Amino acid sequence: MRHAFGFFLGVLLTPGLVYGAAWGYVQAGQSFDGTGQEITDRTRIYGAFALLAAVGLVMGVIIVARWASPLVSLVPALALLGFSTWFLVDPDGVLDLPGKVPPAGDMDFGLRMLLGSGVYAMMGLALLMPAWAPRRWSSDRDDAAADLDFYSGAQR
Repeated sequence: MRHAFGFFLGVLLTPGLVYGAAWGYVQAGQSFDGTGQEITDRTRIYGAFALLAAVGLVMGVIIVARWASPLVSLVPALALLGFSTWFLVDPDGVLDLPGKVPPAGDMDFGLRMLLGSGVYAMMGLALLMPAWAPRRWSSDRDDAAADLDFYSGAQR
């Protein structure tokens, strides 16, 4: 049941992470003038940085949470790495995809830029790491006892 819930949560988190990072990137870019080296809209850039920090926080919780099924991080990781690989194989095909899914406009630019710059590949690799820990897959987990044994030096 834990893995079924983890899969469902991973499916829900995937578009949240992708669109959250893209929207934060676009809003931050629109509130900063790189040539004049000044922030043009402080309210927008604070909101954009808060959203990007929230995406990072959610990723961090997913990565380090011992209670979470590894599928919570594996589903978004495979989606992000799949799109990044697709970008390397057929850039025109994958870069045309954001125009076909809502919402359109500035969000499309953010999705394309983060995909083309490798940010989504980096996010995918970070989210892939918890799936390699065998402890996360087991259903019989006694984390408190395992931590106690680790810190006391006792053998199980």
